[in-house]
Amino acid sequence: MFRPKVPTMPQPTGLTTPPAVVETTAVTPHAPASTAATPVPNRSVVQLTPGTVLALVGGGTAVVLVVGAVLVSMLLAVALTAASVAVCALTVRSVIARR
Repeated sequence: MFRPKVPTMPQPTGLTTPPAVVETTAVTPHAPASTAATPVPNRSVVQLTPGTVLALVGGGTAVVLVVGAVLVSMLLAVALTAASVAVCALTVRSVIARR
């Protein structure tokens, strides 16, 4: 019941063709064609206008503020957790010491 059923490989039926005969061909080296240096097309230059610079500075500032807020909130969460664990430890210690 729990044994896997392994499928058996069926034998080929019908007519089978023999493998094709592969003939080797001779390779003749030839001289490479001379390649002329092709000029690289000029790339478009990025134009930084005062508006785009202001947008980039504003976007960078927003990213820094968001990442900073996330990191500060994580640090605050760790600090609160550590403080609550310390209070719990002191409470348990005092309860055990009274007995």
